[in-house]
Formats: sequence, C-alpha cells, structure tokens
Amino acid sequence: MARASKKTARGRAAPKLAKVGRGELLTLLDFVRYAVSRFNEAKLAFAHGTTDPVAEAAFLVCEALHLHPEQLESFASARVTAAESRTVLDLIHQRVTTRKPAAYLVNKIYMRGLPFYVDERVIVPRSFIGELLDSHFGGDGEAGSLIDDPTAVGRVLDLCTGSGCLAILAAHHFPNTVVDAVDISKGALEVAARNVGDYGLEERISLYRGDLFAPLGDSRYDLIITNPPYVDAEGMAALPPECRAEPKLAFDGGADGLDVVRRILREAPDHLTPGGGLICEIGRGRDLVDEAFPDLPLLWLDTEESEGEVFWIAAADLG
Repeated sequence: MARASKKTARGRAAPKLAKVGRGELLTLLDFVRYAVSRFNEAKLAFAHGTTDPVAEAAFLVCEALHLHPEQLESFASARVTAAESRTVLDLIHQRVTTRKPAAYLVNKIYMRGLPFYVDERVIVPRSFIGELLDSHFGGDGEAGSLIDDPTAVGRVLDLCTGSGCLAILAAHHFPNTVVDAVDISKGALEVAARNVGDYGLEERISLYRGDLFAPLGDSRYDLIITNPPYVDAEGMAALPPECRAEPKLAFDGGADGLDVVRRILREAPDHLTPGGGLICEIGRGRDLVDEAFPDLPLLWLDTEESEGEVFWIAAADLG
C-alpha cells in the first residue's frame, strides 16, 4: 500500500522545496531573497506582525541568526555559515510547508521594537493600539493627545490581554500606572505571565482569569484598552491557514463580529473613572459599529497602517 502523503491544513499535499546546493546562497540578503521567492510561490498569507513577504523573510532570517530585524541592513552582505544556513533553510521550509505564523516558529514577535514570547496558546499580537499609545496619549499639550498627563494615569485595564504585550506597553508608557490584565484562557495567561516576568513587571501588572470584567469586582480604571475577538461568521469561514493555527477563541466575535464589543461597551461605564476612557480595536468593522451604536460619539483613530480600525470613547460619553 502506498504511504499517505503529508497534507496541509486544507488537505492539499504539502509543497516541496527544491534542495539548495552548497555555495548557492551566501549572504543574508541571498537568504532573504530566496525566502521571498518561496513565500510568493507558496502564496502565503501575511498578517502576523509582518505585512508582506520581504518583511517576513527578513524577520525569519534575522531570528535564525540572533539578530534584531533592524540589524539586517548592517549585515546584509555578511556571509552565513554552513550551520546557520541549515537553520535558516529549515525555518523557511517550515513556514512554507506548515503555514504556521512565523512568530510561532521562532516563539517571538516584536511590538514597538520590543520582543515578546508567543506560542500557539495565544494569538500572534499585531494590534495598532501600541502605536496609538505613543501617538495619542502623550500629553504635554501635544495635538491630538487624548489625555493631559501620562504620569497621572493611575490604573489601566487590558481586556483580552492574550500574550500581555499591550499591558506591558501600557506599563512602559504610563510610568505611574498599575495594570490589570484579563483573559478567559488559562494558556494565554501563562504566556502573559512569562512576558510580564521577562520585563520585571510583576509588581505593576496583575493577571486575572475570567470573562471580561467578571474577575474585577467594582474596580475602576483611568484607561481601558482592549483588542477583543471581532471576526464575523463569514470572516471566520474564510480565515487563511496561518490564522487557523491561532486560537479560535481570540478571533470569533459571533455572527456579525460584535458580540464581545457590545458587552464591553455595555459594562465599561461601571469600570471607568469619571475622566477615563476606552480604546478598542475592531478591525474593519467600523460601519457595523457605527450602525449598532449611532448615539455614541466614537472617535476613530488612524495609524500608519490602519484607518478607522480603533475607536476611543470617553467615560462621560458612555453614560
């Protein structure tokens, strides 16, 4: 009987990569180019911290060589050893044949230049909120700032924290704050605890397991940040293999994608200080949100790579 061939998540035969001969690839740039060609050939999806095959290739090659992605340019013409070559080619092969997000293959992702540990227990972080903390929460009279003084923010809540990256970025951005971070997933909180420990923030970040606000009692916060599940049923059915490798719980927002968002907006007023506010990422569901909450004066915030995917609302406007 013929041996069954290996299959991908969609049931197709796994692609085979041609063997690379010794000396055919020499420099870091050679390996990046090779990876880009293989990624394009395999029609991979990019939505996990990198947005195109070049950035993904640079990320994987640098991680294999223990370099920060920003160091690629400095070492682009440097030659790769035989042992390093095997490691790089193995990662490229895994990315193409398994369709797993690159972050899972190296157990790392960068947000705002900071590294975080990730694995299959958490969604790969790619929130725009980290950038918005820098661009809209600077205080000091800056144009567009949503708070007057970052040092005056005493308590922050990160709902659906996942790997804990936003909680950690918030702790860095608001120097006098303590952060509560909540997730319903035990595995996600284990990953978050590892990241919190890596940054030495155990005294400032507390992790809670539960359903949204349930484990928090009557606690109130100056700022609530959340990147909740918001993919609708149609979107869930069309997720690429890379996204299907991530926890379904982190994506599924119900039929129209707003099940969790509705609950957050309904319950947030009981957990905000009078001068506080909520920042929530919703992906490309702005029209649905505006239609569902026509009476809320939501302020839609843009980043370098997004438009209208995150909203802010002040506590006073939530009622």
